[in-house]
Formats: sequence, structure tokens, C-alpha cells
Amino acid sequence: MGAGHAHKLYRHGHSPIHTLPPHCKLAAAFAFVVVVVSTPREAVWAFGLYAVLIAAVTAAARIPAGFLLRRLLIEVPFVAFAVLMPFVAQGERVEVLGMSLSVSGLWGAWNVLAKGTLGVAASVLLASTTELRALLLGLQRLKLPPLLVQIASFMIRYGDVITDELRRMSIARRSRGFEAAGIRHWGVLAKTAGALFIRSYERGERVHLAMVSRGYAGSMPVIDEVVATRAQWAYAAVLPAAALAVCLMGWIL
Repeated sequence: MGAGHAHKLYRHGHSPIHTLPPHCKLAAAFAFVVVVVSTPREAVWAFGLYAVLIAAVTAAARIPAGFLLRRLLIEVPFVAFAVLMPFVAQGERVEVLGMSLSVSGLWGAWNVLAKGTLGVAASVLLASTTELRALLLGLQRLKLPPLLVQIASFMIRYGDVITDELRRMSIARRSRGFEAAGIRHWGVLAKTAGALFIRSYERGERVHLAMVSRGYAGSMPVIDEVVATRAQWAYAAVLPAAALAVCLMGWIL
């Protein structure tokens, strides 16, 4: 399976987390998110322990806290949605700082914020310690449908190519004196989007024909197969196992 260059989310390192096989990390991250989502929202203390577990993994991976926090900003739209919930939800109301808020809305906002933040943090840690190419190999190792893996591979590989194409088109427009200044220029931008789609489609056709002529039959060859040992699986299982213990305590208590 081909690779591209390192993504901005990836942070090169030699920590024990970096050296784990990608399919181990994928399985551990997925299991952790499932456990977090399954935790009752009323168990506030449990989410605090989950945050401690994430902090411990971050320290073990030698990822700076600022690096992780900056990439958590991707969830800002969900935060905005959560903030509105106490104001629009129905049911019992409570006064908070002079504002009438819905109790169910407050719990719903907490549920979205806590679980969403922990899920995003786990995903960012996974991307920070695993190269994109390795993630694709891990998905393939976990028997994800090959077609989905191939689509993701091409999307990653050619995303930057299409972005560069759009940048060149933008430079060409500006060199001819064009500056988008209002609604009257939307037509030009729409034509640019159409031209970009056609160019991308034609490029895809050429790439596909070139691959078929070289023996492509629906899957890329895997050159460096990665096999995980029992010790590596056990090491990766520490995070979801600890989270599961916390979740069970949350349901019991």
C-alpha cells in the first residue's frame, strides 16, 4: 500500500505508544470510545478518570499537552451546539446566574461535551502517534472492507494534489486581476469549482488506467506486513480495560 508524506497531525517520536502496531492502537482507541459512550452521563467522576487515562497515555507517548489541546479545537462546532441545549430543551428549569436553563438540557450538554471531548482526544492521540499510511495498514489488518481502505488511501494521497490544483487556479485568477469581493463573483467561483471537479475526475481516470496497465486488480500490495505480539496486544488493552473498569463502577454506583 502506497504512502504519502507525514500528516500535520502526526508527531514523530520513539515512545512505546509510537512503536505499537497500528491495528493494536486502532482497536484500543475504538474500544475506549465505545466504553466512554456507554458510561452513564450522571457518573461525572468517571469522565474525570477517563481524562486522567488520556493524560497518562499522552505522557507515555511524549506528546506535549499544548499539541493535544490545539487539535481539540476541531470540536468547537459541537461545543457551540452543546451550549445552546440548556436554553432550547424542554422540561424542568433551574436558575443559573440569573438565566433559566433546562435541567435535561444541562445534562445533555454535559453528555455531548464530556464524551465528545474524550473521543476527539483519543482520536488525536491516535493520529499523533501513527502515520496515515500505518493507519491504513492497520485498518486492512483489522479486515475492514478493502474497498473502503482503498478509497481512504486515495483520498489521503490525492487530497494534497487537488488542493495544489485549486491553489494554482487561485493564483491564475489573481494574476488576471480577479478578487472575490461579493455575491456578484459567486458565478466565477462556481465555475472554478466545476473546473476543479472535471480536472480531478480526469486525473482519476488517468491514474486508474495507469494502475490497471500495471496489474492493479482492486487492492494494493502490502510490502511491510506488521504482526502484533501478545505482549503488544496486552499493552494496548490497558487503556480500554481501565476505562471498562471505570464504566462498570459508574453503572454500579
